[in-house]
Amino acid sequence: MRVRWSPLAVARVSEIAEYIARDNPIAAERWAISVFDRVKQVRDFSKSGRHVPEIIRKDIGELVHGNFRIIYRIERQAVSILTVRHFKQILPLEDIDRAWE
Repeated sequence: MRVRWSPLAVARVSEIAEYIARDNPIAAERWAISVFDRVKQVRDFSKSGRHVPEIIRKDIGELVHGNFRIIYRIERQAVSILTVRHFKQILPLEDIDRAWE
């Protein structure tokens, strides 16, 4: 299955990596690479993630990656990565709607 990254998801990974890089640039690079590696799971097994508590939709799921949540939508021929959020943050529903802006 093909994986598509929304501009919002790419921006969130970049922002988080920049924050980590303030203290440890090498750790930031490793973290960003690990996020992209983690998404391979949903590419290969689209239903392997868990239900998103804030959203009652079967097509929206999340992968937990350390302290972060990778939110995605299962589509007909692709998995769309919508956003990446810290685990303690409540997912704003507008992130789902504006992921492709």
